[in-house]
Amino acid sequence: MAAHRNRLADSSSPYLLQHAQNPVDWFPWGAEALEKAKREDKPILLSIGYAACHWCHVMEHESFENEETAALMNELFVSIKVDREERPDLDQLYQLVVQLMGRSGGWPLTVFLTPDQQPYFAGTYFPPVDRHGMPGFPHVLASLAEAYREQRGDVFEQAQEITQAIGRAGRASAAPGELGPDALERASRKLLARFDDRHGGFGGRPKFPNTMSLDVLLRRGALEGDRTARDSVGLALDRMRAGGIWDHLRGGFHRYSTDERWLVPHFEKMLYDNALLLRLYADGYRVFGREAHAETARAIVGYLFAEMRDDAHGGAFFASQDADSEGHEGTFFVWTPADVRAAIADPRLEDLATRYFGVTEEGNFEESGATVLSEVLPIERVAEALDLPLAEARAGLARAREKMRAFRETRPRPLRDDKVLASWNGLVIGALADAGRALGEPTWVAAAAAAFAAIEGGLLRQGRVGRYLKDGRAASASPGFLDDQAYFGNAALDLYEATGEPRYVTVAQGIAHAMIEHHWDEVEGGFYFAPDDGDALIARTKDVFDQAIPSGASMAALLCLRLATLVEPGIGAFGEKQLEAVAASALENPFGMGQAVLGIDRLVRGSTDVVVVGPRDAAEPLLAAAFRAYLPCRTVAAVDPGDPRSAEAARVLAEGKPARPGAAIAYVCRGRTCSAPVSDAAELSRLLAEGAAG
Repeated sequence: MAAHRNRLADSSSPYLLQHAQNPVDWFPWGAEALEKAKREDKPILLSIGYAACHWCHVMEHESFENEETAALMNELFVSIKVDREERPDLDQLYQLVVQLMGRSGGWPLTVFLTPDQQPYFAGTYFPPVDRHGMPGFPHVLASLAEAYREQRGDVFEQAQEITQAIGRAGRASAAPGELGPDALERASRKLLARFDDRHGGFGGRPKFPNTMSLDVLLRRGALEGDRTARDSVGLALDRMRAGGIWDHLRGGFHRYSTDERWLVPHFEKMLYDNALLLRLYADGYRVFGREAHAETARAIVGYLFAEMRDDAHGGAFFASQDADSEGHEGTFFVWTPADVRAAIADPRLEDLATRYFGVTEEGNFEESGATVLSEVLPIERVAEALDLPLAEARAGLARAREKMRAFRETRPRPLRDDKVLASWNGLVIGALADAGRALGEPTWVAAAAAAFAAIEGGLLRQGRVGRYLKDGRAASASPGFLDDQAYFGNAALDLYEATGEPRYVTVAQGIAHAMIEHHWDEVEGGFYFAPDDGDALIARTKDVFDQAIPSGASMAALLCLRLATLVEPGIGAFGEKQLEAVAASALENPFGMGQAVLGIDRLVRGSTDVVVVGPRDAAEPLLAAAFRAYLPCRTVAAVDPGDPRSAEAARVLAEGKPARPGAAIAYVCRGRTCSAPVSDAAELSRLLAEGAAG
């Protein structure tokens, strides 16, 4: 194939650069492409994806690298390629088109627009020829271009109807009386109706972690005594960890499972999944006390530090790793018995590993003869089958795993998307800070602080968080989106709680005020996803539904509620109004609005506030006890009498809580009621456990 170089070659996005040598005359989103479409009266073909997306690679190879298909695109359309992680506003907006047309969204997203950006048709992946009831992409191109030329009135009428529907999407009106104490019970009942009692998780294939829904069930089970909800989360945590969705050699979770058993994943690894699951497994350890959950959290962090950290530019974290290598999905991760023999070269360890991981000649991956590793037999049963002491079997498995990992490192690696996204880093910073305190891992908290500093230095300007860094520098001067502000603001508060450093509260306040100024809807209330000074698109949407990541609007509400409890009571009204507006929808559809349910629960239940007053060294045992407890609606504040800044950073909570000379004491407050001061860490743990059980 002849070499090509299109306009994407000047991009900083790894995804766009993947398409820079396509024969398609790609444009990035911007004035040049939009003006060309109007000038030449051509419809726009908008293609949205991301660097780790397997089916994006498939469609590129089949269609965008095909000279004939590219020629058709170049003749009939103005073709625009967008990285969804760079422009989530465009992705969010045009994903709605697929859903409004009664189809499932996803990537690659393929949308056909009029020159004024109004959509008239949308789909996801299209094959290169007609097959399995799907039209081939060249056929789609020809038909939609003809419709634009010959049936213009119908096309523009449909485009206008879809655009109006987009404008209505995401708007919900307040429902009086919805914010009652039964929010978790109502939501959990609906979630449990969809729960897979055999394999864990929700529904059948494909199966995603759905972390926010599991968070709702865990909170219901631990705080309100619903054993079914509690045990369901335990089952999901155990089955995900045992399945092939978990990388048994390096750690870290793949994006989702193609089957209901968590066995065969789509192999891309996303930073956000691992951030959300790190926090969930840390909470699982708090609730269940199972060492396996702590080990999983530690292995997630081991993976993040080894493969996803940008050590050259301050320690923030990269976006994702690809599913594909050597032109095929999963090649880096799957095993044959011959691979195991070559890696281990010790028959006893080979036997142990193949039994434990289920590596067979038949395999389990797409009839390839290769196996996705999973825990087929618990190590206790493997030890019994091989007549080995359990300790010896565990040690042997650890040696086998290390040899297999070293062998795997000799294979061509999947590509990594080395964007550093502010929003996803906010999730991982918060998770590292919280899990580090929960599991007594101070290096995790230090890593969270370093990543925060890298994002803060590169992207935070006058309280506004930019979208992403590339090679340590801001990729754009434009402000970020709601999730960038809300996730990073919450990360600042997570770091404040973990470290006691007052400046993080100041940073969070600055972000929240700028977020309200640029994202709040002054007419109807609620947070817009895009800022008021961002690109003018056909509609300005509100991010009320969870996707693979939590709703930006719900996280914005959480930031406001947390700041209200800690330092600024008035700002809580914005969070309350956001949650009240979506309460009816969230409790009716908790599967799509789990983060809103969690916010509603905090609003109704109130915060459990642990205020530790005393010199930092003396306060540490009490703070450690607070972080070991499962307190999902908590605020932890450290007030050092020798540092006036610490009292100012928690001025709402610090008021009326005197110090005890030469010692540290803790107050536990729920609503307006506070406990007597406690000076013993064991007594504080007992007090917090009693509150959680109630």
